[in-house]
Amino acid sequence: MANLPMKLKINSYIISIVLLIASCNGRESQPSIDLPQDVAKVIERPDFSSDSAFQYIQHQVNFGPRVPGTEAHQNCSEWIANQLKAFGATVQVQKAQLTTGNNQSVPCYNIIASYKTESKDRILLGAHWDTRPWADQDNENQDQPILGANDGASGVGVLLEIARQIQKSGTETGIDIIFFDVEDSGINQVEDSYCLGSQYWGKNPHVLGYYAQKGILLDMVGAKDAIFTMEGASMSIHPSFVNEIWDIAQKLGHGRYFQFKKTNSIIDDHVYVFKYTRIPMIDIIHYDQTTPSGFGTYWHTHQDNMDIISKLTLQAVGETVLASIRNK
Repeated sequence: MANLPMKLKINSYIISIVLLIASCNGRESQPSIDLPQDVAKVIERPDFSSDSAFQYIQHQVNFGPRVPGTEAHQNCSEWIANQLKAFGATVQVQKAQLTTGNNQSVPCYNIIASYKTESKDRILLGAHWDTRPWADQDNENQDQPILGANDGASGVGVLLEIARQIQKSGTETGIDIIFFDVEDSGINQVEDSYCLGSQYWGKNPHVLGYYAQKGILLDMVGAKDAIFTMEGASMSIHPSFVNEIWDIAQKLGHGRYFQFKKTNSIIDDHVYVFKYTRIPMIDIIHYDQTTPSGFGTYWHTHQDNMDIISKLTLQAVGETVLASIRNK
């Protein structure tokens, strides 16, 4: 997740393009949610295991900070790719050497999993899997990398569980899951220095002329009591899709997480995907206006560890995303 001044003060050039194109481990108990009969007839609750998603997050964190160019980064990339292959996906690893905002050359591994590759009707799901090289929002050890349990691993954990469920039940629609790399190595003062992996993929898609009818990005989707508002760039890119997903969340009983409130545009991977491919991708991202950063007190600190991850939040996000791609 890119830094606050860059994300909330907005890169005006990118957002103007978006608007222009659009116009043309807390141990809480996990209560069961009884879906009313009239709603159950409309939205089928999909199978999703927050226990599995939690374990996928834990496994990533066990590697340590997944900073591009480190051993942990290399090992985690291989683990993610192998998990996706085990879940029956066709897997490609798009490799590149990219230059960060502080002029460091780092390896980039965009990990791409595809289901029903013959279908032209496709949905794109995405998350970034790297972690921030420094804890710039912490009061201590600011020059040390963070574990990124929420900011990085949570989106990956949810999507790995979705991949497992797709293997079990199949899919009528072509689905591509992309784990974008080098998202969180940006420098606030350097324009376009965040989201380098998605920028590279957008300019060099894994399939020539690749297009998906719509896309969903997951960023910071595992924290306890997370709030997902209707992010501004997403509302400019594909407002009806945002409303559809938030409506599904409400019907599934997850309204405490998905709130019908439009908030600031945030520069994230979905903006660059839309800029370079015109794929209307929206962002499910934790944003709470009541906190100083908007992203939680643990954001970009060493407190972003497994202690803040909630299985309730993972269940809400996982069910909502799965239901949205199955209830077309």
